[in-house]
Amino acid sequence: MPRFLEKLGMDPKMALGYLGVILFMMGDGLEQGWLSSYLTDNGLSIQQSALLFSVYGVAVALASWFSGVLAEILGTRKAMTLGVALFLIGTIVFLTIGLPSMNLWIMIPTYSLRGLGYPLFAYSFLVWLTYYTPSNKLGTAVGWFWFSFAAGLNVLGAYYSSFVLPILGEINTLWSAVIFTGVGALIAIMTNNDDSSSGKTFETRQDMAKYLLKGITIAFEKPKIGLGGIVRTINTTGAYGFVVFMPAYMMEIGFTRTEWLQIYGLLWTSNIFFNLIFGIVGDKLGWRNTVMWFGGVGCAIFTAAFYYVPTLLGPHYFFTILTACCFGACLAAYAPLSALIPSLAGNNKGAAMSVLNLGAGLSTFLGPAIVGAFIGSIGTLGIIWIYTILYLLSAFLMKFIQLPRKEEEKSSDDLTNLKDVVGSSN
Repeated sequence: MPRFLEKLGMDPKMALGYLGVILFMMGDGLEQGWLSSYLTDNGLSIQQSALLFSVYGVAVALASWFSGVLAEILGTRKAMTLGVALFLIGTIVFLTIGLPSMNLWIMIPTYSLRGLGYPLFAYSFLVWLTYYTPSNKLGTAVGWFWFSFAAGLNVLGAYYSSFVLPILGEINTLWSAVIFTGVGALIAIMTNNDDSSSGKTFETRQDMAKYLLKGITIAFEKPKIGLGGIVRTINTTGAYGFVVFMPAYMMEIGFTRTEWLQIYGLLWTSNIFFNLIFGIVGDKLGWRNTVMWFGGVGCAIFTAAFYYVPTLLGPHYFFTILTACCFGACLAAYAPLSALIPSLAGNNKGAAMSVLNLGAGLSTFLGPAIVGAFIGSIGTLGIIWIYTILYLLSAFLMKFIQLPRKEEEKSSDDLTNLKDVVGSSN
């Protein structure tokens, strides 16, 4: 077995850590595809549901941004443990008080604690992974991390829910998340038994603040990196917005909730595998061209198709799944941003990655926020066209994000180490 894992590019010790990440993220993401429809069926308006998910997105963005620094200050095991604690506290209070009362002002802070929890856990594990793994194997190790992260959060959780919701019901399904996250966290934290950190030291709080703010100021010092952060924000804005209003729309069309969850799961299954494919395509056609045409233009086409295909054909399972898979594939075409943007940063690649991480977190806020702000006035079709226009805007912005020729030549030499990291786009 160890030899087989080594052939896959995986450190045998890390196999357990990846399993822990999968289980934790599966517990975290099992409600993504159906919680919004459950809330609206039980008294909340779609605007209130969108507000809940938007504030959750702000929490995810903040935790994504701070996770790396906290892992370096506290140590990775302590930072991971803090993330687990926040997740469990938020989940328990959300399920025992928030959901039964349908009191939005209890639900918002407790559900947001979940949003603080998973980036601290998962990204702190990633920090430890980067220090544990030899440099010649780091790209593969990070690639396996993002595969595990996305498989748990976006795929296995959706499939699990599609099978157990009819049996356990919504509340008990949410309670089962505690089991997955608890077991996953225990495995991953036990794997991380040396509590490595980056070794960064800060003599004063001012030094720490400067280090933290570099991930923002670099976006202004190097405008192309700032544009890259905007493009990364747009990348998954539509995907996170879909979970707020598409379940209800699909069920209006005639799909069952189980069918919708399977469609949603296949969307992200396609995304996972196309991350690898578009890493190769980006090498052949160029990182910028891949993001611009397959990512921006492709997502615009299939965002519109995600509405029009079931509207015109009705609840046609095959063609709707095909459309969802194409959309998921085009989301993956933004992956070369994780190679392109750090290549523009010189010696501040970490700060450039912070801009991308912040964009990734902001998308979990912006997607639902657009729904909350506009669904009442322009309806489902209007929201679809807002996302479509945003994806076209991201394609336009990519025209201005280009490596200087010298850097472009150098980047081809660095691609071997970077392209496995490309999966961090998701």
